[in-house]
Amino acid sequence: MRQEWGVEVVAAPGQEVDPGLLQLKRVTPGNALSEDGMTRVKDMPTLRRLGSGRRNEAWNYRRGVSSRIVYDDQFGDLQTDLTKDPNAPPFAATPPQPATPTDASTVESASATFIRALTGALHLHAGPAATKAFHNAHVLSRHLALHTLFAFTHPTRDLSRLCARENFEPPVARLISETGRLSRSPVFVVGVYSGEEKLGEGAGGSLNEARVRAAAAALRSWYLYSPSPEEVVLPSEVEGENGKTKRWKPQMVDVGEIVT
Repeated sequence: MRQEWGVEVVAAPGQEVDPGLLQLKRVTPGNALSEDGMTRVKDMPTLRRLGSGRRNEAWNYRRGVSSRIVYDDQFGDLQTDLTKDPNAPPFAATPPQPATPTDASTVESASATFIRALTGALHLHAGPAATKAFHNAHVLSRHLALHTLFAFTHPTRDLSRLCARENFEPPVARLISETGRLSRSPVFVVGVYSGEEKLGEGAGGSLNEARVRAAAAALRSWYLYSPSPEEVVLPSEVEGENGKTKRWKPQMVDVGEIVT
């Protein structure tokens, strides 16, 4: 969104702020080499003015698997910007300190902060109506192809487990139509049924391919449902705008997790 709006990213030279530019202090790359060209920067906290929370922050100090679990982050790398309490026990967890405006940040984090700050400024100076219109025009108008995120390895097995979990009848694949069976490029249309209800439909060059695609389509139709816009009540609509107030209605959430 920041790139689409034409907001360029530049380095922060000082306290001055230029209009139309997102100024930030970038994080030093973790795989960058130090001046000697032999060690990585993230392994030498003294070069980056870091606080790893360790009793010995020397870059060449031995870091075993146990100490990485206790002191380091979830990736096993040295933590940054932590302050060590001298009176704390040796293995006490050090809480991370809140970031200050001068701390280094990534472009993604700075861009997200810019969007939130812009939304807050609109709500403060223009009111909730303008903020909702801005949100609908620039955020909710974007379409995310969620169906591309579902890559089923064994859709027929997953569909059978789903039907068993929901107490449906076992899925049965049935041939709906076909063309060119004896030709070079046949097309088969197969539907997956649970009792008399069709769960999904798929086409393929073979019966097995069509059956697998039909099972995948049935799984996507089950998990990727969307309620009608009339049934969705946003929390901001309960507050009321222009004398219109809606009653809050909780949204339905699927009772189970995705079968894998």
